[in-house]
Amino acid sequence: MYKKIEVEIGGKAITFETGKLAKQANGAVVVSCGDTMILVTAVAEKTTKNMGFLPLTIEYQERMYAAGRIPGSYFRREIGRPSEKEVLTCRLIDRPLRPLFPKGYMSETQVIITVFSADPEIDPDVLAINGASAALSISNIPWGGPIAAARVGYVDGEYVLNPTRSQLEKSAMDLVVAGTGAAVVMVEGQVGELSEEVVLEGIFFAHQGLLPLIDLQNRMREEVGTAKREVVQTPVNEPLKARVEELAAAGMEEVVTTADKLARGDRYDELKATVLEQVDQELYENESEVLALLGDFKKRIMRDRIVSKGERLDGRSFEEVRPIACEVGILRRAHGSALFTRGETQAMVISTLGSERDEQHLEGLKGDEYRRFMLHYNF
Repeated sequence: MYKKIEVEIGGKAITFETGKLAKQANGAVVVSCGDTMILVTAVAEKTTKNMGFLPLTIEYQERMYAAGRIPGSYFRREIGRPSEKEVLTCRLIDRPLRPLFPKGYMSETQVIITVFSADPEIDPDVLAINGASAALSISNIPWGGPIAAARVGYVDGEYVLNPTRSQLEKSAMDLVVAGTGAAVVMVEGQVGELSEEVVLEGIFFAHQGLLPLIDLQNRMREEVGTAKREVVQTPVNEPLKARVEELAAAGMEEVVTTADKLARGDRYDELKATVLEQVDQELYENESEVLALLGDFKKRIMRDRIVSKGERLDGRSFEEVRPIACEVGILRRAHGSALFTRGETQAMVISTLGSERDEQHLEGLKGDEYRRFMLHYNF
């Protein structure tokens, strides 16, 4: 069933369409604002595997044709890994969506956002969040939305809802706010030297501005949405839970009171092996059931210790930081190097100076960009 709904946000018309493209998807929505147009599809497996987590994939894809450009690769095709912009936008979309899936839902789910047309003044990222929410809302995929998102700027002492790129160049604030009808669920962005009151007011301003998008999605769901699939939660195996906790009680206390991280991990591995060896096999079908219950027991013991004694696993209080040490000049031939250590966490940081020909050339929908400063973060 084709449906098109339009709403005005921040003086700009935003259009949601469904029923025209990607008809085989569980949910598909085309979102447009100005000359920017994106397609969002949501698809989920019908079967569920007890994986212990939600296998949710968010993909945001910018195509060069959306800006009337040909890719600069040798084959003149869209190849290679996602750009930094695409990766960061995927995370931006994922954060407000993921917490609203119901507990126990573990079907593989994909939300794919493709930029079809790119207005140089309108960034697709906020539209992508709204489109992803709309696609999930009208689908039969179990999900607790809708949510909506808006960008807020601060230009000449005035808040601007969904500012253009030209306005953002003059803005002291660039925040993306996502929320439900009742509360803010995510804030992402950057702010200049503004007071806390100005920033908080900007967040509330954005939340009020996104409420019409919540209403629009509720209308779409009522008019073209499908019934949600039922999530069957696996009941807790109480006999197995009691037996696991009985076997692990003494050993778990030793685990959570071991200050050294490596030693604590070794003791926990030994405890897992002991419990698996001693627990009655007729109580469970898969070892993952035992390990999941053991993990829940560990979390509860850790939390009780923190709340009752006011100290963390390594004996530190809530206000105490791990020992910090810094060294510089570690690498003799590098232009700059430093080793930062905090407890058992270490970071080796190396800096290299280059010339103009070493600048990074980035292709994007808003044109070519050259970066003189590059930060690479590797684990």
